[in-house]
Amino acid sequence: MCEPSRISAVPTRILYDNTKIAVAKILGGEERQRTKAFSELQSYYLFADKFGRPAKGNDKGKVEGLVGYARRNFMVPIPHFNSWEEFNAYIEVQCRKRRERRLRGHSETIGERFERDRAAMLPLPATPYEACEKVTVRVTSLSLVRYRGNDYSVPTEYGHRQVLVKGYVHEVVIACGSEVIARHQRSYERETVVFDPLHYLALLEQKTRALDQAAPLVGWKLPDCFAELRRLLEARLKKHGSREYVQVLRLMETFDLSEVTHAIEDALKLGTISFDAVRHLMLCRIERRPPRLDMENYPHLPLAQVHTTQAADYMSLLVEVCA
Repeated sequence: MCEPSRISAVPTRILYDNTKIAVAKILGGEERQRTKAFSELQSYYLFADKFGRPAKGNDKGKVEGLVGYARRNFMVPIPHFNSWEEFNAYIEVQCRKRRERRLRGHSETIGERFERDRAAMLPLPATPYEACEKVTVRVTSLSLVRYRGNDYSVPTEYGHRQVLVKGYVHEVVIACGSEVIARHQRSYERETVVFDPLHYLALLEQKTRALDQAAPLVGWKLPDCFAELRRLLEARLKKHGSREYVQVLRLMETFDLSEVTHAIEDALKLGTISFDAVRHLMLCRIERRPPRLDMENYPHLPLAQVHTTQAADYMSLLVEVCA
């Protein structure tokens, strides 16, 4: 199938089979009760429709013939591809080759005849049609929305709010008002929960003791430097270390995983173990400026030598006071 953005015109009338996607009920003769989704598509592109009679393949003989032609010429022997994108690219190449053919009884090629047909077609709307199912649901207390038997997460700040779920073939998009708040790969299993760990970090920042048991974080694969940073933060800051670690994770709400990873690796090399240091190093890398944490970039500044205070050092203060 061609992508909508690559189709330059719309036929004035399209012949359809009685597919359940388009027909809710056959009323007799040529009358059909159309589905809501098909009515939306038709009203968006403004084409007329015609439906074939049930069990009457001759009503759409050219369609059946072209399906057979494509099967025999494009899929024998059976081709193998790693993705639908590769398969569609292959079909497009074959279709373009066929456009150069000149059928018997015609002086023009298939492509040239199509260009004449295109002139009589309707223009495309300014924006492509959203080929998806739209459902309005309410977010649960667990920050989940249910679509087609599966649950998908949204940021915790949208709990108990009304949202719009757009179900595409490969993706589920969730919007609140005019803002898209979540995107997930669509699951075709039943009763599964699809989490995005980033949606729950704001809550975990307040409840850090749940960090190891939080279901949305189960199976979240992060580079090894994240675990090392957490270990050092919790060793240095005790109970506050987990909160700073979550703050570091929350940087991925705005920045890419690779950018945060590089910043953590730089912080570990420099021994600057804190959220502020990681954020500073990341911004410096993005803005391509030297970090202030590395004193080698400022040779005019004297280095400070700080020693660990010993208990005996306080005795010298007592001596001075008594004197």
